Amino acid sequence: MVLESAVDLVDLLDLKMPPAWVNEPAEAGRYSHIEGEERTRRDERPPHERRSKGKRPTSKGEKGKRAGERLHGKKRDRYLHRGQDRQVSAPIAPPPIIVRFLPHPLALENVVAQIKENSVAYSLFALARLFLEKPARYDVRLTAPAELPLLQVGEDGAVSVDRQFLERNAFRLAQSDFYKIDITQSEPIKGNFSNVARCKLSGTLLGPTNHHDYQKRLRSLYEQRFSRRMNFADYQRQIEILTDPQLVERWKEDARKLTTFTTLREDTPATFASAGEAERHFRESYLPGLIRSTQELTIDGVASRSLSDRVLHRLIEGEWASATRSPSGMMQELGAQFRQAGLYVFRHRRGMLFVSPIRVRAFIAGTAMSPSIKAIMESVSSAPGIGRKELADKLIVDLAGEEAERAKLALAADLRWLVSEGYVVEFNDGSLDLPRGKAKAVVEAAVPAANEPPEQAEIAQPAMSLVDAEIGGS
Repeated sequence: MVLESAVDLVDLLDLKMPPAWVNEPAEAGRYSHIEGEERTRRDERPPHERRSKGKRPTSKGEKGKRAGERLHGKKRDRYLHRGQDRQVSAPIAPPPIIVRFLPHPLALENVVAQIKENSVAYSLFALARLFLEKPARYDVRLTAPAELPLLQVGEDGAVSVDRQFLERNAFRLAQSDFYKIDITQSEPIKGNFSNVARCKLSGTLLGPTNHHDYQKRLRSLYEQRFSRRMNFADYQRQIEILTDPQLVERWKEDARKLTTFTTLREDTPATFASAGEAERHFRESYLPGLIRSTQELTIDGVASRSLSDRVLHRLIEGEWASATRSPSGMMQELGAQFRQAGLYVFRHRRGMLFVSPIRVRAFIAGTAMSPSIKAIMESVSSAPGIGRKELADKLIVDLAGEEAERAKLALAADLRWLVSEGYVVEFNDGSLDLPRGKAKAVVEAAVPAANEPPEQAEIAQPAMSLVDAEIGGS
């Protein structure tokens, strides 16, 4: 499938998400509607099944009525069984096709570039939901079993699991790839017409029944769209006659349009004056070798929202709704792509996953550090989620004028060094926290000078796995 050239990535370039430790609001009860439905079902029972809570009938007339109802018990039972047959229907099982959602390359490229431009960490959970939010940001990969392959018209045409469906609709779905379609206007239609015929199934205006072109248009529409569903006599019952003057005028305008189809893939182009003639040529010349089968197929998200195959459309829609609620699959895809792009994925509070351009690491207990660095570390440790302003208000007290400005500059330099070295994590919402856990290798850090960032040896950090990640709400 071909993606539109202009992809809407405006909000992807502005990654603003809530703090990682803020819980999402609890979902409303998914089954809160059942009580109301049960009450409605009770009210919809046949009248003879409803019993009042009053006294039982005792009069002779009422007893006779009850006896008459017993005589017609078999008929009543048949009515009840028919009602049950209408209400109980076997659910249609979805096809055994695996659906995966992948980040669209252009969207992923933009997000990776933005993450690398900053020194902040982003929630992988929130990013996965952000990718799934709009179809232009993800692709859909379908994997089918060998016994039920995917079928596609050409290399990038319509997709289905039903060959008959594709054969019936191939011309409608792929006509622009094989024919140049030209629409011209003829002379205005003359004559007074008081009614117009319309197809109730498609809404197509066929013209007055006494018009010379009516039977031709009726037969053409039937052969193109409904000949495989019903016979012609049944289709004729779906035609209604309307006397609305506006519909008559609209038909006159539509009837002036002449559509021609010219072949695009032949050395000597051929032109057909109607869709019926073009479709016959299409079925004879192109259709036999056009439909191909495959076990795996990737389509873009925009195309997945408008699939003609209703079975595949419902399947993808259901999987998308499930992935939006719990985007673990998209998180795995993003984590792997981020690592290949040189970014780092790490766990933080409650085991949640984050991505950052900086490898986070923890100071080892007993490591020598300057008083200013120690003050920052202790303040962030005692107040996880503290912001830069709150940190400055906490550490810079009883100072004014130039002395306060110098203290702010020194604090900013120390904090910048801590964040760039991974000893303090700054999240995209501006909050600060220390990395989770301890580093394996014990390396003593050098003490930074007043305004000079020190050289710090690399501390080994174990690689994180997205497969066994504990995904929490973000």
